[in-house]
Amino acid sequence: MGILKDIFKRFQKQCETAENHPDEELRTHYYKGNFNQVFQSVEQSFRQDSNCHITSVSKEHGEIAVEVRRPVPCFLIVTIISVKPLETAVDFNISSEKTSLTGMYPLLKKQIITYYERINRLHTYVGNGRNA
Repeated sequence: MGILKDIFKRFQKQCETAENHPDEELRTHYYKGNFNQVFQSVEQSFRQDSNCHITSVSKEHGEIAVEVRRPVPCFLIVTIISVKPLETAVDFNISSEKTSLTGMYPLLKKQIITYYERINRLHTYVGNGRNA
């Protein structure tokens, strides 16, 4: 039954991170820094990326909406939440209308991992899924 579940998952067109995600790579990442620092640097990072276009920024809700053009055309929501005075959590929700014979989920997961690696270079990584 697990193999069948994995096959169906491969063809999902949406991938998101969560606090208690079964896949450790897709668990919420925590960074050292206050909300404003992390929010500004993540927003600036997407503004400087020529493959991304920010469509909406809501600092009150801690969300940045991004249209990604390459390598896979998709829509990304970045959620940034302050959990402690100097600790901030970052989550991603990415989806695509595109289909692929090999499945979209692995490509979307790879994109999320790439974005986390980008933030890791900007801020001190504290851990992931800490409250799970």
